Amino acid sequence: MPARIEDYAMIGDMRTAALVGRDGSIDWFCVPRFDSGACFAALVGTEENGHWKIAPRAAAKVRRHYQNGGLILETRFTNEGGSVSVVDFMPVGEADTSIVRLVIGREGKMSMQTQLVIRFDYGVSVPWVNRVDNETLTAIAGPSMLVLRTPVRLHGQDLHTEGRFTVKKGQTIPFALTYVPSHLQPPPPPDVQALRERTEEFWRDWSRRCEVKGKWSKHVRRSLVTLKGLSFRATGGIVAAPTTSLPEKLGGVRNWDYRYCWLRDAAFTLLALLNAGYTDEADDWQNWLLRAAAGSPDQLQIMYGVAGERDLPERELDWLTGHADSRPVRVGNAASDQMQLDIYGELADVIKHAALGGLAAAPRREELRVAFLKHLEKVWRLPDYGIWEIRGEPQHFVHSKVMAWVAFDRAWRARESAKNKSQRAHWKKLAAEVHADICRQGVDSARGCFVQAYGSQGLDAALLLLPIVGFLPPTDTRIEATVAEIERCLMAGGLVLRYQTASGVDNLPQGEGAFLPCSFWLVELYVLMGRQQEAVRLFERLLKCRNDVGLLSEEYDPRAKRMLGNFPQAFSHVALINSALCLLHATGKGEQPRPQMRHQEISPPTARRKKA
Repeated sequence: MPARIEDYAMIGDMRTAALVGRDGSIDWFCVPRFDSGACFAALVGTEENGHWKIAPRAAAKVRRHYQNGGLILETRFTNEGGSVSVVDFMPVGEADTSIVRLVIGREGKMSMQTQLVIRFDYGVSVPWVNRVDNETLTAIAGPSMLVLRTPVRLHGQDLHTEGRFTVKKGQTIPFALTYVPSHLQPPPPPDVQALRERTEEFWRDWSRRCEVKGKWSKHVRRSLVTLKGLSFRATGGIVAAPTTSLPEKLGGVRNWDYRYCWLRDAAFTLLALLNAGYTDEADDWQNWLLRAAAGSPDQLQIMYGVAGERDLPERELDWLTGHADSRPVRVGNAASDQMQLDIYGELADVIKHAALGGLAAAPRREELRVAFLKHLEKVWRLPDYGIWEIRGEPQHFVHSKVMAWVAFDRAWRARESAKNKSQRAHWKKLAAEVHADICRQGVDSARGCFVQAYGSQGLDAALLLLPIVGFLPPTDTRIEATVAEIERCLMAGGLVLRYQTASGVDNLPQGEGAFLPCSFWLVELYVLMGRQQEAVRLFERLLKCRNDVGLLSEEYDPRAKRMLGNFPQAFSHVALINSALCLLHATGKGEQPRPQMRHQEISPPTARRKKA
């Protein structure tokens, strides 16, 4: 049975990624891109569906860490015989995608074993394995080929490739697994030490560019490195996670493919990169977004492939058992066809903060904004599927309407809008109209709080974003009441749930973990409300949800103390970065300048205050 989600660490080369378990097994690896067919899929299937394990033959204690602030993972195994490190990394900047594993003797000697099970196409295709020479094997199925090079003597056993070897102190035994198209010749043997040195240098130099100083800076830096590892270097796109179908509830059906780039993450991601000093990455992300969104406004999608692909059909892989028997395992995402109004606000905030951050305007940026706003003017009154991509009937979600307001609000405030006074006045009027509509229909009159959707009684953690995007100030009585109701009804183990699944908004079974980005939003809102001690306590609690190498999934079960959802999750790490920067500035425990925030330079309507 696959390990717990938190037992994994990620390595990657900004083209794809692999997940390495504490037991020395790589159980998930997509080639040659994040969203391509996996050749190791034990994380969502069985060990027979593919894995690559290098581990001691006898029981051993395990410790692991990332080296030099990057994505080079060292796992230390220690038992009575000695101590051995397995150093795993994916070389950066090479022509081919490879996984390099170095087995290094630290103390004494240790008997080791390796087992490689290659299954392309998510466990369907069993390759032909051929021995090229004493140190080279090839595995071919259809268009794909993996080339394994190692001095360890290997043999075939029941469609597996296995080997046993002994490592002594001071000895290094290399393994290199490289993907190439099957119609090409295998590449020449790699210089694994040179690859390691170049990869170490890349990550060392990249992490040094981080401008965040002070308390929590090491946690911010680890999240930034994770975000970089989830980026696709050829295009600048950033995937939500490298995995598919890791469950939001163990044994449940809320299992989605997250190997795509979501527009809903856009503004938060841009701010995280800008505020940490990574302007090149922020510029790449801005340009990817506007390229992906280019086209007819009525064809705007909520997510795209890493190169901007739009066709993401969803299908179920019924031969895979799913993590912890959580089925179905899905490839593709049907939510890509949903209408979600919030993405227009996200694009507007990206354009705004890119300009404030000094980024050059992407080509035709202003034309794109005008075209999308004209379309939004026609559709903002329609119901949609909301930020959580419900699989039920569309509704008038309050968060969606607020983000429509964001789009019009940012447009009339933009410097470029001064050139067309009549257009600016029109957008300002639309912003006021949307704002009034939300305040009229999105508030429960009895409780005085905002609700998930017009006419609903349910709560939604996305409402925490209202003051964060500047819709109303945190001192408004309706915001205070909303926070109080979320604290009362949407908290589990001190963390925030997304929404009340019992409200009937979704056709899926009830129950899931606490949603980590929402919990980080509450940290930021506590800061805005002047509740700094509570913000620090919640932030510290969230840091404890990370695994031993500093990674976060999408959700967390505070009772079972287990991670849930796809892993590692970009949205969670982006939220950690932004809330940490907010806290560092508010508490005076950081050295960087005031961070850009989504409500910056916005003066919303006068707050409704409590009567004296």
